[in-house]
Amino acid sequence: MILTVTLNTALDITYRVPSLRPYASHRVSAVTERPGGKGVNVARVLAALGHEVTVTGFAGGTTGRILRDRLTEVPGVVDALVPVSGTTRRTVAVVDERSGGTTQLNEPGPTVAHAEWSAFQELYGDLLASVSAVALCGSLPPGVPVGAYAGLVRTARAAGVPVLLDTSGAALRRGVAGRPDILKPNAEELAELTGFHEPLRAAQDARRRGAGTVVASLGPEGLLAVSPEGRWRAAPPSRLRGNPTGAGDAVVAGLLSALVEHRPWPDRLTRAAALSAATVLSPTAGDFDRPAYERLLSGITVTGEASAAQVSP
Repeated sequence: MILTVTLNTALDITYRVPSLRPYASHRVSAVTERPGGKGVNVARVLAALGHEVTVTGFAGGTTGRILRDRLTEVPGVVDALVPVSGTTRRTVAVVDERSGGTTQLNEPGPTVAHAEWSAFQELYGDLLASVSAVALCGSLPPGVPVGAYAGLVRTARAAGVPVLLDTSGAALRRGVAGRPDILKPNAEELAELTGFHEPLRAAQDARRRGAGTVVASLGPEGLLAVSPEGRWRAAPPSRLRGNPTGAGDAVVAGLLSALVEHRPWPDRLTRAAALSAATVLSPTAGDFDRPAYERLLSGITVTGEASAAQVSP
């Protein structure tokens, strides 16, 4: 069982329009609605890969009830969300069918009371007893301490559970001090954390700050991984045009699924990069195109080398 944590869950709404124009009315050609938030997206991909997943975090209000109802429709996903008195946020993605571009609107999350945060922490500790890995994903809702992820990382490590952290801003700066096993920023988040814009130098600095392994999403250029075992880059065969929403979450799912299957780092990166690319090609935000994924597995190029300690006899 893999645990994903989404403290700021969302109901994801995607509108498709023929052409998005500022200050104009638009006729929507298609609309989808599904449970979301980064960790929920990760869980959906993990379940599609055949893994059992438990989702925890917060959900409340009418939007939260809709989210939880929709979550029951995802096979392989167990709902362990903690109820809150506030209302779960919505996110709206508007896809321009002509250009393929996406405009994202993200509402703020509900304010989490101290008692609700305490209830979550107690549940989280209990859940760690029966999982093989945990992903801590996304933004922090109001009311949750800015250092929350650092504490959750330490709790997981104390329980002997590998932990991946995927967040940004102050939550990332504080969270990396908890020493997560894997840190999964994108290039912009990594630069903001370290002050370095060259990805390799930034990843090395993030490791010095506490991350065990850094896997950075570099957009169309693929992934960079820097770990005690070595360093590698994984790239798709060509630049892909489509909707990138959820591509980073697919990377997390690929890394975690391969981690619990005890696969080496090049295999983990191949799977993560293929899933990310297949998500860009999917018509629905936060999903992945399975035929494209299976085709891309043999097209991902991984370059790099293991560390001397790993290759020595």
